[in-house]
Amino acid sequence: MNDFKTEFSSFSDSELVEMYKKTSNKVIVGELYKRYTHLVLGMCLHFYDDSAEAEDAVIAIFEKLFNDLKVHEVNCFKAWLIFVVKNYCLADLRHQEYVLDYQKDYHYFINQEDSDAEAEATKSEGEQLKQIEKSLHELNEFQRKCIELYYLKNKSYLQIVETTGYSLKEVKSYLQNGKRNLKILLLKKQ
Repeated sequence: MNDFKTEFSSFSDSELVEMYKKTSNKVIVGELYKRYTHLVLGMCLHFYDDSAEAEDAVIAIFEKLFNDLKVHEVNCFKAWLIFVVKNYCLADLRHQEYVLDYQKDYHYFINQEDSDAEAEATKSEGEQLKQIEKSLHELNEFQRKCIELYYLKNKSYLQIVETTGYSLKEVKSYLQNGKRNLKILLLKKQ
């Protein structure tokens, strides 16, 4: 096996990709990692302001290759890798923006001002929080649990997936639908 490791440097990218598809030997992806880490890191630094985020993205991208190389036809590894990096970074940044939008929406619920000045004068902030809490309990269990974990306990999507056992798609759906339903319930009570 040691001879196999030391001989990787003599293979082309295409040969390494084909060997990985046949053997699933992760050491082969490690050789590709050594060859292209600087390129991937440079691209990630272009997308992320924080170097730690860029380094995390590099690791996530190469972990992603373990599966992607098996299912995609890769003719020119370097060009394909550039495509993968660009798409990963854009998707991750969109996800981060999506998360920020949800956080802003939560603060909107908490700090929402009624357009009707009289209604606002009669409701204290404590009463508004009680209404939100009561409305939360009117949501179905899945939506309520996801909203509480995300907005009240500041859990990330992945932490919610780990905590609840729901898929990432389900968590996103429960949050989106729960937020919409919570807003409807709060508007009915005004």
